[in-house]
Parts: sequence; structure tokens; C-alpha cells
Amino acid sequence: MAINTADRLLGVGGYAVRALVYLMLIMPAAIVIGSSFTAGEILQFPPAGVSGRWYVEAYNNAAFRASLLLSLQLAAMVTSCSLVVGFCAAFALDRYSFRGREAFRALLLSPLVIPAVIMGLALLQFLVWTKLNRTILGLLIGHVIVTLPYVVRTLSAGMTLFDRNVEQAAMSLRASPLRVLRTIILPLLRPTILSAVVFAFVTSFGNVTLSVFLGFGEYVTLPVQIFSYVEHNYDPLIAAVSSVVIVITVTTIVLVERISGVGIAK
Repeated sequence: MAINTADRLLGVGGYAVRALVYLMLIMPAAIVIGSSFTAGEILQFPPAGVSGRWYVEAYNNAAFRASLLLSLQLAAMVTSCSLVVGFCAAFALDRYSFRGREAFRALLLSPLVIPAVIMGLALLQFLVWTKLNRTILGLLIGHVIVTLPYVVRTLSAGMTLFDRNVEQAAMSLRASPLRVLRTIILPLLRPTILSAVVFAFVTSFGNVTLSVFLGFGEYVTLPVQIFSYVEHNYDPLIAAVSSVVIVITVTTIVLVERISGVGIAK
């Protein structure tokens, strides 16, 4: 009886802790979205009345509109490049033994441990040296470097769990390496690849530090535009723009989860 009571208390405590964690994760986004629907002129929560006027203001703001489009386009390009490069790197690390393999792995994952400010300054100096500063290509390279570790780690984890018996069976039936890749490896790794897509897209879309160093002129990403706006203004417009960012991020995760057919977090 005492054991059942203890188990029940542990179960209730576990649910309470999980509920608290979920609440802590959801509350900031809920407060931002709630504040964006205020009818007042000042950013506050609870909102003073209910109105969608600040979303209209956000849509009519040319700077935010251009930055949103740039961020979406950049994140899409970065995701594609990171996925191609990251898949090749993860495949080489998983399938081949070569001198310096661990050093190569550490190099790929190094952006995770290098402070973002140092990384941004170093990339800026490199791009100036190569004459690629103040170009969209330089911004693309910087974002690919930052997102690549997430792609490599995700794909490496998926390849570790990959059942190579199916691949070897196809090769024993004289299937070409390209056909094995296209019909066996990629379909079986589909959930892992889509998870890598989410990590790359969200990381690039929400990056601030690196984009501050590499952005220029009209090529200012949405997070940097938000950061600059907050320095001089404190109206609900920023909450409306931030809500759009939240919706885009959550929609990307949900769509990829539905396409893959499995939960990203599983």
C-alpha cells in the first residue's frame, strides 16, 4: 500500500514538473502574442483592449517586410546548402576511416563551442580579406557555417542507427551506389533529414549575432531589424512582428513533423 502511494505521488510529481516546464516554455511566446493584439500605444501585458491594428502596421512597414522576405530566402538557401554539405560530411565520417577523421569532426562541430561574437568577428575579417564582405554570398557562407554543426550531428545520429543490411542486400543484387543512395539510404533517413532541415532553417532564421556582423545596407535580416527597432521604440509593433516569427517557426516544425510522419522530439 505504501509503495503504491509512493508511486502515485512520484507520478503526480512528474506530471507537475512537466507541466511547469511546458508552462515556462510557452508563457514567453503567449505573452508576446497576447501583447501584439493590444489596442493601446504601449507594449504591455495584459493588453489594453483587443485590436489587430499592429499587424496591419507590421504589414505596411516596408523595412520589416523586406527583412522578413530576406530571412525566409536566406534560411531556405542556407538549409539547402547545409543539408548537402552536412550529408556528405556525415556520410564520410560514418562510413570511412581516414587519418584526421576526429579532427575533421571537431572542426565541423567547432561553431557550437566558439562564442558567437568571436565567430562573427572572425568571419567578417575573413570575408573582408576575400572581398566577399557586403555580399549576399558572404552572409550565406556565415549562416551555413553556423547551421552545419546541427545538420552534421543530427545526420550522424541517424546514420549510427541505420540498418546497413538493407543497403548491403541491394548492393548484392547489383544495384549501383547511386541507386542505393536514392532508393534505400535517403528514404530510410527521411525523418532524420527532415529533423536536420528544421534545425538548419530555425537556426538561420533566428540568428542575430552573426547577422549583425555580416548584414549590410538593405540586406538586414528580420531578427536584426527587430533588435534595431527595440533600441529606439517600445510600441506593440515589435510584438506583432515577433509573433509572426513565432508562427513561422512553429509552422515549420509542425509541417516537417507531419511530412516525416514522426514526432521531431521522439
